[in-house]
Amino acid sequence: MTKFEEMDIDPRILRSLKEMGYEEAFPIQEKVQTPFMSGVDLIGQAKTGSGKTAAFGLPILHLVNPLQRELQALILAPTRELAVQITKEIERLARYTDIRTVTIYGGQSINLQIERLMKGPQIVVGTPGRVIDLLRRRVLNLSRVRYVILDEADRMLDMGFRDDIEYILESTPSRRQMSLFSATMPKEILELARKYMSNPQKILISADEPSVEELDQYYTVVDDGSKLNRLVELLKRERPVSAIIFCRTKIGAHRLARELEKRYFNVVPLHGDLSQYQRDSSMSAFRDGRVELLVATDVAARGIDVPGVQLVVNYDFPDDPLIYFHRVGRTARAGSSGRSVSILEPADFANFYRAQNLTKKLIKPLTPQDEQRALHPSHRRREQVLGGYRGRNQFPGSGYRHQQPWQPFRRK
Repeated sequence: MTKFEEMDIDPRILRSLKEMGYEEAFPIQEKVQTPFMSGVDLIGQAKTGSGKTAAFGLPILHLVNPLQRELQALILAPTRELAVQITKEIERLARYTDIRTVTIYGGQSINLQIERLMKGPQIVVGTPGRVIDLLRRRVLNLSRVRYVILDEADRMLDMGFRDDIEYILESTPSRRQMSLFSATMPKEILELARKYMSNPQKILISADEPSVEELDQYYTVVDDGSKLNRLVELLKRERPVSAIIFCRTKIGAHRLARELEKRYFNVVPLHGDLSQYQRDSSMSAFRDGRVELLVATDVAARGIDVPGVQLVVNYDFPDDPLIYFHRVGRTARAGSSGRSVSILEPADFANFYRAQNLTKKLIKPLTPQDEQRALHPSHRRREQVLGGYRGRNQFPGSGYRHQQPWQPFRRK
């Protein structure tokens, strides 16, 4: 990796990077810097947790003019959590500059956001819905915007924001520079690029698969209805300092958080039925280390970056295998290590094998008993599930009896 000191970075920003503990640039950050600064449109793809925010944040801070109190850069994000996270990261990088950043999203007082916009920030980070709301109120003016960034573009399209994105882009100058960052590259993104970007340069680092060198992935098998007991056993034995537990539904996440609380675990929920204040409180408590466990739906599977997450648990295994990687990508971020455990019922095996086939590293059994249960005929013949793959190295757990057993976390 290239050191930031070797790159053409403003000394004030370099000082912030050093204080944040960043010395070496990740590939996406290194490869984006020069073309972004030269003014070309960009399509950047890199796996979850690879530093995409700094990849566009660093050049933006070089390009905007702090002496001009007008909006120069617009960053769109799919969720309020990601928008807030991007803003915090840019503010940390811009600590020793005079550049101002404002976040706009639904769920917060619009009057407060209008007041902040009136102070003339150079950068606005927002969700599509609130950006359009402020545009129609004629409070937000995009006529002088020079740089537009779409972060987690695939997620925004998945959430149905395409029409909103196009409305916003039509409100910006035709000569603006546009950059699009995404973990995956579906057809819809390429169509959007063809329509609104001029000969974009593609920087494709990797697909959205966690770094297998840094993420240890496990599974454990339970009977129907016994997941809670297995989860409690796991948490009591491993005692992670920071863990995220994913559920499929909002009701399921809320109920699981309450059940864990009854068993004296320090836990908070995060799901769509909570108010914005409650969601902010949950994230703040988890991010600051005041609680060890966050029980969440997939609202947290993309875009939330909490340093030091040791463990991700798939309490409900997702139907979409890509969501599996989005979830486990909450740990082993930015070069750190981490682990994931999927608690599987018999009905989960088809989706589990689909996810397994998308990664080069096998998801290992938590115990020898889990491997035997996965191989049992009652949990589907592997030939049927794997679509004909019968190789020893293509089945999760097969050939892993020689591996080191699961090692519990140790508090320092």
